[in-house]
Amino acid sequence: MDNLTWAVTHQPCPDCGSSDALCINTDGSTKCFACEKFTPSKSNTTYEAPQTMQNTATNFIQGEVMDIPSRKINRETCKHFGYSIGNRNGKPCHIATYRNTDGGIVAQKYRYEDKTFSCEGSPTFFYGQHLCPNGGKRLVITEGEIDCLTVSQVFENKWEVVSLPSGCSSAKVAFKRHYEWLNSFEEVVLMFDNDEQGNKAVEEVCNILPAGKTKIAKLTLKDPNEMLLNGKGKDIVWATYRANVWSPDDIVSGTEMLQRLKEPKVNESIPYPFNGLNKLTRGIRQGEIVTFCAGSGIGKSQVCRVIAHHILTTTEKKVGYIALEESLERTAQGILGIHTNKLLHLEDTPFDDEMEQAFKETVGSGRFYLYDHWGSTNSDNLISRIRYMAKVMEVEYVVLDHLSIVVSGIGDGDERRLIDNTMTKLRSLVEETNIGMILVSHLKRPEGKGHEEGATTSLAQLRGSASIAQLSDICCGLERNQQDAENRNETVIRVLKNRFTGETGVATALRYDSITGSLNETALQTENPF
Repeated sequence: MDNLTWAVTHQPCPDCGSSDALCINTDGSTKCFACEKFTPSKSNTTYEAPQTMQNTATNFIQGEVMDIPSRKINRETCKHFGYSIGNRNGKPCHIATYRNTDGGIVAQKYRYEDKTFSCEGSPTFFYGQHLCPNGGKRLVITEGEIDCLTVSQVFENKWEVVSLPSGCSSAKVAFKRHYEWLNSFEEVVLMFDNDEQGNKAVEEVCNILPAGKTKIAKLTLKDPNEMLLNGKGKDIVWATYRANVWSPDDIVSGTEMLQRLKEPKVNESIPYPFNGLNKLTRGIRQGEIVTFCAGSGIGKSQVCRVIAHHILTTTEKKVGYIALEESLERTAQGILGIHTNKLLHLEDTPFDDEMEQAFKETVGSGRFYLYDHWGSTNSDNLISRIRYMAKVMEVEYVVLDHLSIVVSGIGDGDERRLIDNTMTKLRSLVEETNIGMILVSHLKRPEGKGHEEGATTSLAQLRGSASIAQLSDICCGLERNQQDAENRNETVIRVLKNRFTGETGVATALRYDSITGSLNETALQTENPF
């Protein structure tokens, strides 16, 4: 629901009676930001998203920039933001003009003398966002336009200040829509109203941005403008400087653990498509890193594709897939091929009705996301994109294939240190976002018989650094003798580390079908423990 696009805003709500809190989305569904009721579309009617300035400018009005004595806002501040006073449909009003990052007008809000208001266009950008389109050191966010002007004024209009597009109830939607812009600031200070709704909005958005970036400013009165009207402008400045980094309320006294121990948390696991692996690991869980390691050409990528396809087709979970050694088309063909039992990257297969249906059930399900890396493997950029998938697209499982190429893309340097740094970032990201990560890593060549000849895998062979094993929850080695004419298509999965159950050893064996591309368990393990 949070990813829907508004088409019409500030409509009356039939449920709570609000005169202007209802928004109609492009698919016909509605959301009221007063009673917070979401109503799915009841018909096939669709609504067009709001147009840009070129198509709607004739509906906007111009006012006169002047002081606002009743709010103690001076003309310079109003001029800075383009906030004016005019007349709409014969009624005097304040005019707050919303612009996109290019400066084009996208909406205007009109506040009348009787404290009612209306809107032209759709204010999907933060108010004042056009004044700081490229990020910076610090951004202060308030609930409303007058509070935005207030905070900017006490800092002599030298700081970056914006307000929410449609009040605190829309904060989460706005933060997700403009995640990358918000993340371009070194710190983001939330100065929402000091009331129940404002505090609730803080809790909803403060953990969307990376840990340590969001700060909370505490006011002694309801909002910034009330502070200014009561001669407490300097207190707004101090509240900004003294804003504390948000941290969750997760420090718990042991005396409070009794009820939790009586009702222990259930570790929600979803099964792998391989029963033998399920028997040892009890499935895959969010908040864990599972590393699959093998020598070159053993079939790590195909195992990952099969697992990703299994999650897509047996659950409602969202999957992010980052394959750094292949194109998006190859990744999509691999997932579709598993679904249709065809080697689509080798066959000239027409995209008929069957393929269309397979696409809708997998790659085109709306729950599958890919990263178009264009050959770029910068680790910080990659971490940022995974975080975006998790926080904004609400992806729950991510496949990263593979770690070695991420490290090689960083540039010159000690490989062990680079792997340590990257694994630490990935571990922190998984803890922060609670995604389940399936990670691929190469192995060092062992002495004597190589992995392509079926050499047994071990944690000691993980390439470059012990941190891969230390920071992964589960490590699985893939073993296959490519030179064995009879069994060259059989891959053994060996659990090398298992933090969840502690069980290790050979889990199962998979036979690759060179005609269909499928991986099927052999008689080694057929019982499903789930």
